[in-house]
Order: sequence, then C-alpha cells, then structure tokens
Amino acid sequence: MSGPDSIDPERLRQFVAVADELHFARAARALGIARQRLSRTVIELEQELGERLFVPGAQPTELTAAGAAFREQARAVLARPVQPAPAPAAASLRVGFVPGVTVSKWERIWAERFPEVPLRTVPLPQGEQERALRAGEVDMCFVRLPVQRDGLSVIPLYTEVPVAVVPKEHPVAAYAEIADADLAGEQRHGDADIDGAAGILELVAAGVGVAVLPHSIARLHARRDLVYRTVTDLPGTEVALAWPSAATTEPIEEFVGVVRGRTARSTRSPSARAEPAKPQPKKAPVRKGAARGLAPKQGRRRGL
Repeated sequence: MSGPDSIDPERLRQFVAVADELHFARAARALGIARQRLSRTVIELEQELGERLFVPGAQPTELTAAGAAFREQARAVLARPVQPAPAPAAASLRVGFVPGVTVSKWERIWAERFPEVPLRTVPLPQGEQERALRAGEVDMCFVRLPVQRDGLSVIPLYTEVPVAVVPKEHPVAAYAEIADADLAGEQRHGDADIDGAAGILELVAAGVGVAVLPHSIARLHARRDLVYRTVTDLPGTEVALAWPSAATTEPIEEFVGVVRGRTARSTRSPSARAEPAKPQPKKAPVRKGAARGLAPKQGRRRGL
C-alpha cells in the first residue's frame, strides 16, 4: 500500500478522526463537516490506495490491518512541521473542475501550445465551485450550472443526460432507457448533492431508493451491483466554463480558445493577433489571353 505523503493533509485528518473515534457521525461532528462528505473521503481513499481501510459492514466501526497501518503513517505525516507553500509562478493558469468533468484533453493541448505557461488543474467539490472562483483560489473553473452570474463570464459547453441508478435486480434495469414515470413511487435521491454521490449510491446498493444523477457522476462512481439507465424526459445538467469577468487575462482568453476548439492560428487567439502579418508574395501579371487559356493572337497575313 502506498504511503500518505502525496495525499492532501485535510483528507488525512478526516481519516484519522474516523480511525480514532471508530464512529463516522461523531468524527463528522468533531470536524464540523457532513457525515456524507466524511464517508466519501474514506471511500475515495480506499479506491486510491487499493485497500480496505475499514471492515465492511462492521458494527461498531472497525479498522482493517491495512487501515491501522495507514493510520500510523497518516499520523506521522500530520505531525511533521508545516512548510510554507512556495509562491505560485507569476505566469500560470489555475483551472478548477468539478466531479465528472475530464480535463486531460485540454491539458494536453495547452501543454503543446503554451509550454511556457504552467497549467495547474484543481479538483473542486461542486459545492465549492463558485466560492473558489470568487475567492481567487482558481482563475477559471469548469462548473455545473446554475451559478450566480453577477461578475462572472460563463460559457456553456455541453449538457449531460440524467440517468437513474438502480440495483441490478430492479425492474427498470431491463430497459436501455426509461421515463420519469417509471420511477413513480420510489424514494428518490436527486442530483442536489453531487458531492455526496458515493454515499447516495451506498444507500441505493443497500436497497434504499434510487438515484437520479448526471451521466458522468454515475459513471465516476460505477459499481458492479448497480446499473444506470438514461431518463429521457428529465432536463439535463449543463457544464460551463466560468471566470471572474474583471480578471480576464490573455492566458484565460487562450484557454477559452482551446476549450472551444480554435486552432493555434485562429485570428481570435491573442497570440495569433500579436504576430505581424506576413507579406504576401506579388503575383506575376497575367496576360489577357492567357487568363482564358487562349494562345496569343498571331499577325494576319494578306490573302489568307
């Protein structure tokens, strides 16, 4: 099992709190966060480490051997003196993204076109997307709409279809697509708490209702005991790129161009506009007859 050195200290603190209390609700209260958020942190850590940290279904909560070892490693990391974070480079671009958004394609294109400007992508909970933008923690962010647009520039990018997530044995699992009416009478967990999707799907897997989520979120938290089916008559979820309008910079304009699929030589690209126009080579004059593909006239001979 890999060590905790590369893991965010806040996530380590949350794990250690549960490992010490052996009770998720008490640990959540002590940390001042929602229990679902704490459960999600543990699930994500287990997925990242490839190890079970807690015994599944144990009452009371019980650490596995791997979990006990990881707790000691996490404590050692948290006990180290905190080093001041290095100042960010002057020319850089910080782009946040919420769960379900894949940014690797744009990272690759940016690195090819602008290697001199570091691009740092920052994963954010959806509940933090607008606050992080307005607090200046990121320069831009891939967000899920709606957001308060005052002071923000917002470019809608695409719409995600909603899917119903149900146990494999559920009646609607037999169909590729369903309607909202097919879920009538079901206890439904909606997409209002996308950040708590992992915890929601734990409930669904336990037979407590069904969930309706954006497609990418269902895919992100896919489980073997659950299936998801497109709901054809519910509105989708819009994903957009947003940034503070007053803080628009040339790197931001360039990144917008990358996301919108503009070429490196697009006239709307600031770097392309800054390049001097190349002089066009002069064309040789075209003779009138040659322009039509005709041979030049020959002088007429008398008597012919």
